[in-house]
Amino acid sequence: MKHINRFILMICFLFTSSILSGQSELLQSGPMLGYSEMQEVLIWVQTCQEAKVFIEYSLPDNSKIKHRTNEVTTSRSEAFTAKLIADQVEAGKTYSYKLFINEIEIFIPYPTLFQTQEMWKWRGDPPEFTMLTGSCAYINQTEHDRPGKPYGGDYRIFENMGKQNADFMLWLGDNIYLREPDWNTWTGIKHRYTHGRSIAELQSFLASTHHYSIWDDHDYGPNDSDKGFFNKNSTLRAFELFWGNPTFGVGNIEGAITSFQWGDADFFLLDNRWYRDPDKLQKNNKSILGESQLQWLFDNLVTSTATFKIIAMGGQFLSTAGVYELYTANGFEKERQRIIDFIYQHQIKNVIFITGDVHFTELSALRAEGKPTIWDFTFSTMTAGPNPNGSEWENTLRIPGTVVTERNYGKIDFRGTYKNRKLIVSCYNTDNELKWEETIEQE
Repeated sequence: MKHINRFILMICFLFTSSILSGQSELLQSGPMLGYSEMQEVLIWVQTCQEAKVFIEYSLPDNSKIKHRTNEVTTSRSEAFTAKLIADQVEAGKTYSYKLFINEIEIFIPYPTLFQTQEMWKWRGDPPEFTMLTGSCAYINQTEHDRPGKPYGGDYRIFENMGKQNADFMLWLGDNIYLREPDWNTWTGIKHRYTHGRSIAELQSFLASTHHYSIWDDHDYGPNDSDKGFFNKNSTLRAFELFWGNPTFGVGNIEGAITSFQWGDADFFLLDNRWYRDPDKLQKNNKSILGESQLQWLFDNLVTSTATFKIIAMGGQFLSTAGVYELYTANGFEKERQRIIDFIYQHQIKNVIFITGDVHFTELSALRAEGKPTIWDFTFSTMTAGPNPNGSEWENTLRIPGTVVTERNYGKIDFRGTYKNRKLIVSCYNTDNELKWEETIEQE
């Protein structure tokens, strides 16, 4: 009888293991943490085929009380992606979570935790927090890449970024690289997003750090693409499906544009492609942002009460080098000056642009007597090919010692008490070696 019972138990174990293994194979990529608010958090996941998915979550010190997100059935038309909302949460808490596919818990071999933002206003000092940032994540695929030496590499940078235990990551564009087989069809666009999101080195970073994103030319369309790109509605749809931003567009303004707050910082995520005039177009008052987006930015800058106003956009804003797609090239200088004049006119302090695109890193600062300092933190590249000539670009606003021409990412620590805040800005290479560190005091 004992042998029979043991046999039955073995069969049950093998059957259960088979189910667990089968369901795990349905997970394509993720889970990934999206936006975090005080009463709501978004969690994203992608399956390999149609499946029902939901998240179960609880406070680690009270795991008996479990909550569930909405359940989503993934579909081919939406690249088998799902956005799951945790809406039974409290402010300032950390939750553990589990992923279920077709009612079966999926084994995930690394921590799965999310957090809600703190309710701190009128209660004490703003919270200290840490963000990471970077741009240009090229993932090789030999049959679709140019012949010769692979352009991308060293994906372990994502594993090392995860080790920083930051609160969130802000992706600065070129987060994927659409290629010739991709950008003209929905099939190609979905494939490129899925291919880039699925690498093993990225998964643990996605699961325990919140992620926000902008785009640049390579996730918008072809190289240096502008408002004329015919398939931008499809690439925007894919951007919406694969990222967990609070919104995709604001009001009647289209594009990959949104805003969020974290602690005492307001973040304005701009779209430098949707409204962009062609680089070779000859006309006065050329625009990168478009009038409606520009006015939206002005309205928010002048009304923001946050200590820091962070503006994220794909290409460099301050650099005076005047090459390629910088704001100081191709006739966009008047719009750049218009933004600077607005900040000066309204005496808006602690405005910081965070940018990517150029495949090297540097800090720039625009200082004028009696005017607030304007900063530009450029962090590039994470896994795409580095630009070894970046240090030779004639940027008169560069902070000496901040050029890095190897693969890297940025870390920004928000520290200090109310009205005495500071940013500790650091650059790390793929191996998590510190390349430089700068401290910026609140004005």
